[in-house]
Amino acid sequence: MSQRGALLSSGYSVDHFKQSFREEARDVLVDLESALLELNQNRNDRELVGRAFRDLHTIKGSGAMFGFDRLAAFTHDLETAFDEVRNGRLSITAELIDLTLEALDRIKAMLVEEGAGIDDGGCAAILARVRQLTGVAAFRTAAPKPPLTANLPAGPSGAAQAWRISFAPGPDLMATGTDPLLLLRELRQLGRLEAAASMAAIPPLAELLPERCYVTWEMTLTTDAAREAIRDVFIFVEDLCELSIVPVLQESAEAGAADHGGGAAAEELEEPRSLAGGRRTYDHPDIATSLRVPAAKLDQFVDLVGELVTVQARLSEAAARREDAEVTAVSEEIERLTASLRENSMNIRMLPVRATFERFRRLVHDLARDLDKDVELTIEGADTELDKTVIDQLGDPLMHLIRNSMDHGIESASARRAAGKRPTATIHLAARHAGASVLISVADDGGGIDAEAVRQRAIERGLVEAETPLTEAETYALLFQAGFSTAKQVTDVSGRGVGMDVVRRSVDSLRGTIEVASQAGQGTSVTLRLPLTLAIIDGLLVSVGDACFVLPLANTLECIELTRQDVARANGKHVANVRGEIIPYISLRQHFGIRSAGPEREQIMVVETAEGRYGFVVDRVLGDCQTVIKNLGRFYRNVQVVSGATILGNGPVALILDPERLVQDAVRTIAHGPRGRPTAVGTGRPRETRHGGATTLSVLERMPAPVN
Repeated sequence: MSQRGALLSSGYSVDHFKQSFREEARDVLVDLESALLELNQNRNDRELVGRAFRDLHTIKGSGAMFGFDRLAAFTHDLETAFDEVRNGRLSITAELIDLTLEALDRIKAMLVEEGAGIDDGGCAAILARVRQLTGVAAFRTAAPKPPLTANLPAGPSGAAQAWRISFAPGPDLMATGTDPLLLLRELRQLGRLEAAASMAAIPPLAELLPERCYVTWEMTLTTDAAREAIRDVFIFVEDLCELSIVPVLQESAEAGAADHGGGAAAEELEEPRSLAGGRRTYDHPDIATSLRVPAAKLDQFVDLVGELVTVQARLSEAAARREDAEVTAVSEEIERLTASLRENSMNIRMLPVRATFERFRRLVHDLARDLDKDVELTIEGADTELDKTVIDQLGDPLMHLIRNSMDHGIESASARRAAGKRPTATIHLAARHAGASVLISVADDGGGIDAEAVRQRAIERGLVEAETPLTEAETYALLFQAGFSTAKQVTDVSGRGVGMDVVRRSVDSLRGTIEVASQAGQGTSVTLRLPLTLAIIDGLLVSVGDACFVLPLANTLECIELTRQDVARANGKHVANVRGEIIPYISLRQHFGIRSAGPEREQIMVVETAEGRYGFVVDRVLGDCQTVIKNLGRFYRNVQVVSGATILGNGPVALILDPERLVQDAVRTIAHGPRGRPTAVGTGRPRETRHGGATTLSVLERMPAPVN
């Protein structure tokens, strides 16, 4: 049976394996691009050379196995060029790096659909430049060398030598989509190959498994290639087979020694081994340590877990009302299992930001060349994990921040020298956890932000009045206004005031915040504070009148009482003395215009925000809860102070508040009043704002009352 037939009979289609190849090839290309850009900085690093060669070999070999013949043929010449580098016959140059990066863009296009939309002229031009660079008129794919004769003696380095190759595919080799015959064809490209197949292991027909290869091969290859080149043919399957590569002369000498009783034969130079370095056995085949799952299936799984969390909350509520010990015990067990399932499902969605960070090495490399600047990218915290949905939306804002730093922040090499700086500038991309958030920062060591120039530009555009004093944070916030730019001329990179607006809108959609720090002549740092996940969070359920709200538990520090006497002692100011620290607070009843009288004793929930510690005054604290975040829908998309909504166990809907936005909204209202008029600080008058009270109140009026 052919391999194609075996795959189809085992439930797999050729398209399935092609799609798997595309996905894995994209990962390999990311690694290859990263290796090339690092190699451009460290051109004598042999490990990076070997890494680039192996990645190219992986693309070529796997492409040929899955029918991507044009891709394999195109990659072959690039692989040969890096083989020349690996063997010391060619040096790494900027031109070779640029050619390979250009070739990677062509390979990405070939991965989309083999043979479609491929610029044959562009591919041929790249290969011609590679051949010219290496000094080789054509590689084996273009002009195969004449076959070597089997009786050529082994000679010094570079002369033909005969090798004995034993190849026994393991039981799982064909299940991965590998065709052993393609490996033999690749060996034939290295020289003259004589192969003998053994059928001794083929079982009776009734016991034959169609997806398993029972044939083994004994081969003699005569070639001038080194042992490493032969082993590279099997680089993808070395851990799925028994492989031995021995020089024929050594094999003959060992046989002669055994015939004459000369003691133990010398050790083989190549033991059958796996990639881990040990002998591979198949009595207990290894189980795959990872599984590739479509993102849509993962999202559906998390959605189902979210529904389960909601149903579990309803069960807990019902069990509490019935006061039945048996039902309560079952409810508590389901609650424990649901919490564990929720935690595991969230962990499955968490991915390191490494792949997102590494892709920007190419961006920095290309922009540095276009802008004629010398810039290096450094990365810190690449193993920091973040929700997949957040990572998917992180690319655009980071790209715009890096482009802005490259064009506006970083000076030319001559200007840096004049300022006593290194000619090579640095952009530092970092990530770290901070509670339930992740901090992503883009920092450069350029000239910093000219705050006065930003202010003057804002006055010219009518964004602020000339006599209006601005804090540093307010000045930097102007940079994120739509269409705002301090550039004197528009370039291909920036200057239209679009990029930073995209950053703001993207971070807003992720319910994150932006912090900017800059020092004249020293550089600028932009930090994005993003939530770890957008699906399920731990929350604290509170009530104000008939409305319920959820505050993210990760932001909440403590709860203190607020009495009428405390309010009177503060002389009407919305501040509380917490162990000697004065903390401002916001009354949610007044902020949202809730028309009901408050209790004698209210509660202040103290939370940590980017503006510092603030308190939110509520009527009661109902307890913590696992909160499944649901979008409010298009009609309420401008309600900035609300992250979403969740369904409570007893049926009502509770709004999930965003403490950061809520504080910003309250501060803006106190400073400018409901319609832009100045108002007294701390008056606490109910008001309406476009992003806050009035719109949120319209949501609250449609909410059913909580069940006590």
